[in-house]
Amino acid sequence: MSRLSKIIAAAGPKGNVEAVRQLSEQARDIQADAVFLVGSLTPKNADPREYGRVLTALGETRLPAFYIPGAEDAPFGEFLREAANIETVFPNIHGVHGTFAMAPGHEVVTGMGGTILDEITASRDETETLRYPGWEVEYRLKFLKELKDYPRVFLFTTFPEHKGLHEDGSAVVAEVIKTYKPHLALVGGREHKREMIGTSLLIGLGSLAEGAFTVIDVRKGEARPGVLRHTASAA
Repeated sequence: MSRLSKIIAAAGPKGNVEAVRQLSEQARDIQADAVFLVGSLTPKNADPREYGRVLTALGETRLPAFYIPGAEDAPFGEFLREAANIETVFPNIHGVHGTFAMAPGHEVVTGMGGTILDEITASRDETETLRYPGWEVEYRLKFLKELKDYPRVFLFTTFPEHKGLHEDGSAVVAEVIKTYKPHLALVGGREHKREMIGTSLLIGLGSLAEGAFTVIDVRKGEARPGVLRHTASAA
């Protein structure tokens, strides 16, 4: 099976199911190889069923789809239960928060959602918000040492430290990218950004809730921002 060539990606639908459906339609229209969605999937204090509706809309693409949650997707235990149910119905979608799944061409897709804090004493939280200390991210992704021969795609909702991004960033996320050298790293945000971290192409994704998405030609290293035809309010 060939490696990923063309993908479509977006961030932060925040419960806007119609926007996710339009993203799915766009993915089919451009014959994308896969879809990537970076949290927050729902707005703060959402009913976990909203999480299920977003994932159902993502699964309806029938394309390989990969996602991570955002800081607002809490309490995470309830959302995780909903995700487990939906992924049983739609085996084409894969949550890769702290774990991994294989994309076409045997590419490893992994990542970590929520807010990542560099301070070693930072407290983790999966109840009021999704928040992790940087050391936990490093620990949970150490399985990559066993998968060193596979190409990799990373997903984060916290920007890495990088002067070109003009964002508050995490040194830990930057170090993880530099250590494991994914050919592509996707990060949630509000506007399109493109930078290199070492040999890794880093794409900052616009807000899907506001109609933004990005089409990425993986082989050429090109990223083209797009806008949905219209964006309905969140369900």
